[in-house]
Amino acid sequence: MDDGDGTGYVTLVCDEPSYDVVLLDCGQREMDVVRAVRQVTGLSLWHSRVLMRGAPVAVLEDWPRDLADEAVAVLRSAGAEAEARHEPEPGR
Repeated sequence: MDDGDGTGYVTLVCDEPSYDVVLLDCGQREMDVVRAVRQVTGLSLWHSRVLMRGAPVAVLEDWPRDLADEAVAVLRSAGAEAEARHEPEPGR
């Protein structure tokens, strides 16, 4: 777009789709999963435990794909069942 004085304007669309990290099941190693939830969320152990016991639950929301995948890997390495879910834009 040009406003006539030589200044050009450009609209950049850089929004990456966001992902939610969903803890589906804590598995057999509950304390390891509590520690993993704490690691990825920064919550206290008590809040991590409460969150974990609410599974299935979104542990992180609106994260870029690479960070969501890293969080899923941490949770899975602790014995949890987790996945990164793509949240479609409203209206789509």
